[in-house]
Amino acid sequence: MSAPLMKSVSGIRGIVGESFTPELLISAGSAFAKYVKYGTVVVGRDSRPTGEAVAMNIISVLLLSGCDVVDIGVVPTPTVQLMVEELKASGGIVISASHNPVEWNALKLINGAGTFLNPADIAKLFAQMEKEPVFKRWDKVGKLTVNKDADALHIKKVLDVVDVDIIRKKKYHVVLDSVNGAGSVITPELLKALGCKVTMINCKPDGIFPRGAEPLPENLSQLSDAVIKNRADIGFAQDPDADRLAIVSDKGKPLGEEYTVTMVTDHLLLKEKGRVVVNLSTTKAVEDVASKHGVQFARAKVGEINVVEEMKRKGARIGGEGNGGVISPEIHLGRDSLAGIVYILEMMAARNKKISDIMTEMPSYFMKKGKVTLKQGTDISIIFSSITGKFSGEKMSQIDGLRIDFRKNEEFKNGWVHLRSSNTEPVFRIIAESDSAEKTDRIYKHFAGLIK
Repeated sequence: MSAPLMKSVSGIRGIVGESFTPELLISAGSAFAKYVKYGTVVVGRDSRPTGEAVAMNIISVLLLSGCDVVDIGVVPTPTVQLMVEELKASGGIVISASHNPVEWNALKLINGAGTFLNPADIAKLFAQMEKEPVFKRWDKVGKLTVNKDADALHIKKVLDVVDVDIIRKKKYHVVLDSVNGAGSVITPELLKALGCKVTMINCKPDGIFPRGAEPLPENLSQLSDAVIKNRADIGFAQDPDADRLAIVSDKGKPLGEEYTVTMVTDHLLLKEKGRVVVNLSTTKAVEDVASKHGVQFARAKVGEINVVEEMKRKGARIGGEGNGGVISPEIHLGRDSLAGIVYILEMMAARNKKISDIMTEMPSYFMKKGKVTLKQGTDISIIFSSITGKFSGEKMSQIDGLRIDFRKNEEFKNGWVHLRSSNTEPVFRIIAESDSAEKTDRIYKHFAGLIK
């Protein structure tokens, strides 16, 4: 059975040639043109093989709908967001299925502020997609321009927020694994601008992913080996659209995506205190770091725009998601692996410490993530009702699925679990964390059994 079309605040994604079709692109492009009131739209894409064909299609639809289009080519997702802001465009479209396998593609939709559409706006757009597309007369179609300045703009933005000189003096040796994705060209240029020696693996932007698309520890053995072989100071791994960052230490050990935002938070709060916002699935280590610095901490629903909206409400200094997504308002309100890179290198230089030593200073937790495919007709509300009744004495949040922080249960005490439907895959996600690997495994297995 083919995978269904996924429509959520994360955009519209499916398998090309199955649920992701030219007909879909026509309805989505026409609806987005109306959403931006037929203004200027910035279009960028990741490197996957279907990207060029999808881009040609969606650009054509936008032009015929009356929008002017600025094509910036193969770039990271945050680069499109920054270009929307820079050009004062009416919106943007990123053609990328992010961490999904190569057969998938997607449309990520950006508003005039350079952030993703919020739930209310995306719902209106989905409703508009059900209506008949409307195209302009021959003399009212839009104009297409190609802009090659996007990479330079992005690099300047991230360099402007750090002490470049202190990093350059260290002459760090960095191994980079961009999974042959959108970060393959811009990221080496950034690192060279920081005076780093760069060893590149998987930096050919052909979209043929040589490892699992997500920068998870189990997918980073090649990067770990390269760090050790080259005696490098650090290894960086990106996902296909380069909005997520994972780190491999100087000892060749993957630190886990959760610790990207944890360490960046600690670094930025040391420079200037401020509020912190992360999503419900992010490690408690970030919460501990916020507490150490004496600042307010809040959690939001999973999904970049949900975190961004909460950051705007709270006036946050730093935020993000535990999947390696750093969101720094001083650059822009979006997940950005390049932001993560410059902050981590600045932290190493300012503290004059190896990344492995800095990691030992972080709060220590053990997380387990997984997903299950629900049987057709499963009523998850019944399962949740049973679970909330059983753990009624614990701290709970139901703003996004169900999260339980265990304060009383002796078996699970000091741990937590988050149960929710995925925004990007037709599965149900389970995330558990505690202060020991054994306890985390018990929590995970208990709730996976209940869901199945």
